[in-house]
Amino acid sequence: MPRCCLVCGRQLGLHEKHLCIRCEADLPLTYYWEQVHNPMADRLNAVLERQRVPGAPMPYVPAAALLFYKHDNPYKNIPQALKYGGNLSAGRFFAQRLGSYLAASDGFYDVDCVIPVPLHWARRWRRGYNQAEVLARALASALGARVAPRALRRVRRTRTQTTLDASERLRNVQSVFRVGAVPAGVRHVLIVDDTFTTGATLAACCTVLRAALGPSVRLSVATLSVVDA
Repeated sequence: MPRCCLVCGRQLGLHEKHLCIRCEADLPLTYYWEQVHNPMADRLNAVLERQRVPGAPMPYVPAAALLFYKHDNPYKNIPQALKYGGNLSAGRFFAQRLGSYLAASDGFYDVDCVIPVPLHWARRWRRGYNQAEVLARALASALGARVAPRALRRVRRTRTQTTLDASERLRNVQSVFRVGAVPAGVRHVLIVDDTFTTGATLAACCTVLRAALGPSVRLSVATLSVVDA
């Protein structure tokens, strides 16, 4: 089978990987790894503030994504190829690219543990893999960090988030996650998912990890894409 561009479908040349040279030139990068305060991070921290127990410390959680996700833009095919198409190679390729940007940034270079957002066991069994774990392993490699795929557990199955609004997404993931095996001595944890939409899922993960690890451990978030609000 010929190799085709994920975005436009054109047959790829010998030295092109996953994208043709034209689509590569227009890749909608966010550059959020260069900004401590960016729209994605601000949206995440606004959700965390709504969940915060009064009086509890809440350090700002940095967040970055590789590219913007728009429903009417063919570049959405990149995260969808991983999540729904089983294209693990593309997921690793773009995660490594994001990892190289994070490793060179002031806010993420010292990440020492990468934790993927877990799938419920039934959904993972049906899909055959956890797309967040695929990304997390590639990011950990680029950052020289440990990956901890069992640091978070999803203790109940939830409705798919794709059809829910922001408030419904937040309620849908309440009390879903539990902390499992986190490596000892970690100082900066990166939580990874495929796409950032409202931040409800990632905020829920941050909340349980903050309670377990305490305020001295830094938390950050990274995703392959972010829905352009």
